[in-house]
Amino acid sequence: MRAVDKYAVHPWGLYLARPTPGRDQFHYLESWLLPPLGLRATAFHFNPGHERDHDYYLDVGEYTAGDTVWRSEDHYLDIEVRTGRGAELADVDELLDAVHQGLLSQDVAELAIRRAVCALDGLARHGYDLMGWLAGQGMTLSWRQA
Repeated sequence: MRAVDKYAVHPWGLYLARPTPGRDQFHYLESWLLPPLGLRATAFHFNPGHERDHDYYLDVGEYTAGDTVWRSEDHYLDIEVRTGRGAELADVDELLDAVHQGLLSQDVAELAIRRAVCALDGLARHGYDLMGWLAGQGMTLSWRQA
């Protein structure tokens, strides 16, 4: 269980913001679960000296809205978004290991790859502007000021 400062449900997803006590790298995170895209978009608020060279971190997975509970399943692939500069796909090795170990089916792995490719394509077509790409999908995200 973790304390959450804010939840907000929208037609396209769920926003949550929470402190991250005990973490050396960052003190706060904000995430949007985006079921239509199979993505979780996260903005980390890093502690001094632990900054990373990305603005947003996308987790590829299955995100399911419920009446009172949302479910998430990580499909191992991640995308680091550098606004206006590029995006990098990460953890392909983890996805392949999960399939080889029987943790994910080949069908789920294929869906994860398709979702990652769709996200990378959308980002590239919008100049690596996550907010611009998602707005074009009818998803207006907002973030707290760091």
